[in-house]
Amino acid sequence: MSTVAATKSKTYDMAYIAIFAVLMAVCSWISIPTTVPFTLQTFGVFMAVGILGGKRGTLSVLVYILLGAIGVPVFAGMSGGIGIILNNTGGYIVGFLLSALIMWGMEKLWGKKPVVQIISMVIGLAACYALGTIWFMMVYTRNTGAVGLGTVLGWCVIPFIIPDLVKIALAFVLSRRLRKYVPIQQ
Repeated sequence: MSTVAATKSKTYDMAYIAIFAVLMAVCSWISIPTTVPFTLQTFGVFMAVGILGGKRGTLSVLVYILLGAIGVPVFAGMSGGIGIILNNTGGYIVGFLLSALIMWGMEKLWGKKPVVQIISMVIGLAACYALGTIWFMMVYTRNTGAVGLGTVLGWCVIPFIIPDLVKIALAFVLSRRLRKYVPIQQ
């Protein structure tokens, strides 16, 4: 690959990473009003990795988290700052990166077959739930007092399982259709 082509490829990569970091921010601002309101943040994560592939998708998730950490209002409720990440639910935000890394790892090991993509999204979501739940319990216990695992799962995981599975299904279908419009990473 020539120097000009390599530079052009890196420029495109940076643009795609930035676009998907913005997409995740927009998804986080969209709140679906149900009994327990939910956002589309996880949908944005699944779309980023599903369309851009593991490396660029994971980098876009990292950029999103770093933007929020420095105070850019990219998180749910148009919030930002390191305090959001260090708060009770910050582990779920950090869990987005874990989800992307799992999806990337499975893509590297087993390719981009549809079944691999679906399984990697589900495992990534479960890992996000696990990290976020442990984080929530630690921060909540430190700030408020002891809380049981069942209680935290009832607050932070169980109400979101069905919406998150719907987001996985939508992200899978859309990413399979849109991937062909994004150049494959070299």
